[in-house]
Amino acid sequence: MRLPSSFLARPFAHRGLHDVTAGRAENSPGAFAAAIGHGYGIELDLQLSKDGQAMVFHDYDLERLAGIRGAVAQKTALELSAIALLHDGDAIPTLSDVLAQVSGQVPLLIEIKDQDGGMGPNVGKLEMATANLLRDYQGDVAVMSFNPHSVAAMRELLPDTPRGLTTCRYKRKDWPTLKKLVRHGLRKIPNFADVDASFISHDRKDLDRGYVRRVKKAGYPVLTWTIKSPAQEAEARKIADNITFEGYLA
Repeated sequence: MRLPSSFLARPFAHRGLHDVTAGRAENSPGAFAAAIGHGYGIELDLQLSKDGQAMVFHDYDLERLAGIRGAVAQKTALELSAIALLHDGDAIPTLSDVLAQVSGQVPLLIEIKDQDGGMGPNVGKLEMATANLLRDYQGDVAVMSFNPHSVAAMRELLPDTPRGLTTCRYKRKDWPTLKKLVRHGLRKIPNFADVDASFISHDRKDLDRGYVRRVKKAGYPVLTWTIKSPAQEAEARKIADNITFEGYLA
């Protein structure tokens, strides 16, 4: 399934067009509204609630973004939806909330966070919750994950929805809990064909690698994250077909 042209036509706001000085937390309704207002695509993250709902939230823990201790997975969707985001006031949204808000106005790039803990095969609940909501969504959407097992699950659940791999160099300091063999294996993007991926979204600091260029040479789009300045954008676009950005207007 090829990536729609809309995913290459406009930059993607990383976790929405967030700006805490303006009262817009990352992955918040306010950040998504701002992205829509500027005509940007939206990149967002999903975590699983205790009762199996897809929540739009980046971290596994609530403290950095909501100021309270505890894991997202330890609370129900109803409990999470009552928690206000720091510097914002908006509550943590469900994927259902965000789909209703965006309603096809801009393309959505959805990252499914690894629920296995080690990029292994213990996945499925978040993918199922996501697929159940996306199945009838009327708008351009693509899903991706660092975990190839998650992307494979989405291939089975939503075969007609574009899917990609979120990829990087997998340095030990950035991924201290991953086993060395896993890090070294994922680094070379060996699962691209296995999961019938449509694209990769690769770390901007590692774009000039043979395994990235192989994907591009084969005719698949290379997206990149996270661009934080016009200078970074100009450099990234020498290789990448589109960017995910934050901290400025791309």
